[in-house]
Amino acid sequence: MTRHGALYQDIVPYTSRYYDKGKFGRMFANLPSFAPDSPKVREALKDIGKKGGIMDAKDDLTKPPVDLITNPDLQVNNPNAPFMTAGMTFLGQFIDHDVTFDPTSSLERQIDPEFVENFRTPTLALDNVYGSGPGASPHLYDASDGQGIKFLVEPLGVKGKDGIEKFDLPRNTQNTALLGDPRNDENLIVSQLHLLFLRFHNVLVDAVRVKYPSKGPSEVFREAQELVRWHYQWLLLHEFLPQLCGEQVVDDVLNNGRKFYNWHNAPYIPVEFSVAAYRFGHSQVRPSYRANFGITSAPNPAPFFATIFDFNADHHSPDPNDLRGGKRAPRRFIDWHTFFNLGDGSTRPNKLIDTKLSSPLFQLLGFAGGDVISLASRNLLRQLTFSLPSGQRVAHAMRMKPLEDDVFEDLKGYKVNFEKSTPLWFYILKEAEVQHMGIRLGDVGGRIITEVFVGLLEGDNSSFLTQNPFWKPCLDCWEPYRTGKHFTIADLVRIAEGKVSVKL
Repeated sequence: MTRHGALYQDIVPYTSRYYDKGKFGRMFANLPSFAPDSPKVREALKDIGKKGGIMDAKDDLTKPPVDLITNPDLQVNNPNAPFMTAGMTFLGQFIDHDVTFDPTSSLERQIDPEFVENFRTPTLALDNVYGSGPGASPHLYDASDGQGIKFLVEPLGVKGKDGIEKFDLPRNTQNTALLGDPRNDENLIVSQLHLLFLRFHNVLVDAVRVKYPSKGPSEVFREAQELVRWHYQWLLLHEFLPQLCGEQVVDDVLNNGRKFYNWHNAPYIPVEFSVAAYRFGHSQVRPSYRANFGITSAPNPAPFFATIFDFNADHHSPDPNDLRGGKRAPRRFIDWHTFFNLGDGSTRPNKLIDTKLSSPLFQLLGFAGGDVISLASRNLLRQLTFSLPSGQRVAHAMRMKPLEDDVFEDLKGYKVNFEKSTPLWFYILKEAEVQHMGIRLGDVGGRIITEVFVGLLEGDNSSFLTQNPFWKPCLDCWEPYRTGKHFTIADLVRIAEGKVSVKL
């Protein structure tokens, strides 16, 4: 691949503290916690996020999953977003798993983020997909051709919409997926999205072999890996971030630089991002989804509708009636027409970004965390254990006008001053709701997320933004199918699933 050198300026140090790779840190290290860690504050946070509480959208889960999608009367408290498609929620989850992994911190005690190890490298390099490469992670790769530079994927033996053959992640005899990050098998949608990237890589390996027949396996692998990474970074920068944060914010950070997220020597992951701002996606999750349109070879193909997970479903069933991961069955595949705009009118939206979460998220599966089974309560408690500042203080520090107290009327009854000193995660959700009707993030949330992602790309000397900021996607096949001015996740789906052929 042709390179033109690193054309971006060196990163100017902003903070006086050095953050190692693989560590968390703070963007606003001098701001105090939004509240003292007291039993009263903890109980208030649990109550705000509890099942049936003020953050529960109170979806009627006694209704069939299809009704939660098609019946407007069941969506009054949990409205659809007008623009972002359902799959973007899970693309966001996949991206999160690429840059952060904290399996060690607790909800019960105060945590200094500088001493919490991030088990992901803070780069957008898909190490959750590639693991340590074919040499050190051979279980991820297919050795049947004698080279072992393609990913191992396993056919389900069925076809979905448009006659597309369907696959699953490789699994061991206990149905544990063989992949670079176990969280990418948390639910069926993100596991199938992970699979898309495996198949995208495999397609590009074939394309590189055709263009460079004299290259050896290791060179072919590196070339294909770079292409996959750069196309992934491109769609994050040109599709995901503009939809989520607004093109104006993205353009400002790219053209005028970052103001709040900087480092010495190497990037780190700010807890204001990982524990607060980037948890916006929990508000976008639908209570149920159409996973697929049915197995086309079956006599009467039946669409697979299911809740994202069902607390009461049989955990031991090989094919439960929800979308949990860790299972393999003929119907457990995704037809991406529902999740991304593939041009046939089947796409469904995600939910608005606001302070209401879909009801299945208030009863988490497989969580050994005492009485805190609500995702919302866990998120709120993390604001306290990581001593995050209030949304109002962060807004002041970013020279933005904070939201007025009366916006947080539903918090006043807790008598802990949350309407004036609001947990950052809750503040960012409310900010999106107030400033942009939940369509996208507001000033504080959008700026934090944009600066972190742009900063991670600028801090990675292998990203396209540092290697060649004028690079553009270079796969000829997707041009006739483009839905907009940029390479998109829908284009990646078409390529990975073999709907179009690729040449370099």
